[in-house]
Amino acid sequence: LVRKVTFAFAYSFKYSPRPGTPAALLEDAVGPDVASARLTELQALVHEQQTAFNQATVGQILPVLFERPGRDPARHPGQLVGRSPYLQAVHVEAPEATLGDIHDVRITGCTTNGLTGKIDAAPERLSA
Repeated sequence: LVRKVTFAFAYSFKYSPRPGTPAALLEDAVGPDVASARLTELQALVHEQQTAFNQATVGQILPVLFERPGRDPARHPGQLVGRSPYLQAVHVEAPEATLGDIHDVRITGCTTNGLTGKIDAAPERLSA
């Protein structure tokens, strides 16, 4: 199913029983080694899909909602972090007054977990 759907981002974790739920009473649950192996396989596939999705956004212009300053102001002064419509973290050098605003950002680079870009003054927007 994951190969068919393809994900831009996903949270995944091993099942753990919750007291009082019907699933907590199941006797045929898989063992922890099997659950760990399945999670590792799932996360590797999602990682691959997420990386490909992020790479496909490079060169595009996306609207970004700026949420907070960057984590390392000493190394990256003036960096803000926002979110794309696909919930990707987008790192941009921008004035702090940009926080809380949505701006078009030209995506210039990516990692598996985020994007980098520059606020774009051009009016056109490429579709993702």
